Amino acid sequence: MSYLRYDTPSELAKLNEIWELDRIFTNCLLPQKKLVFKQQHGAKVTKKYDTAVTPYQRAIADEMVRKRPIIQMNAQFKQLKPAALSRKILALTGELETLSLAKKPGVSKPAVNHSFNH
Repeated sequence: MSYLRYDTPSELAKLNEIWELDRIFTNCLLPQKKLVFKQQHGAKVTKKYDTAVTPYQRAIADEMVRKRPIIQMNAQFKQLKPAALSRKILALTGELETLSLAKKPGVSKPAVNHSFNH
């Protein structure tokens, strides 16, 4: 397995597209547990978590959030199509990989000789 380097403006643009869609996917569709209690007795640590909900659900349930942002979030959520969003992220990831693999390979460095002749 090798790692790809994303260092061109077109790759950055593709990454930004992926990150924006991933932000929407994570905040609206992936439930997360929050740590509400942690206690340590010697080496034993006891942790308690709340019920898993999405960041979107936490935001609309928060009393400090004003009504207008909640209305906007609800409107965006209703337009969300999870399967289509997931397919778009996968497609963009494939395009990013294609862009990276299409670049000319970098200049290879000469092998380093680690044996010392003293």
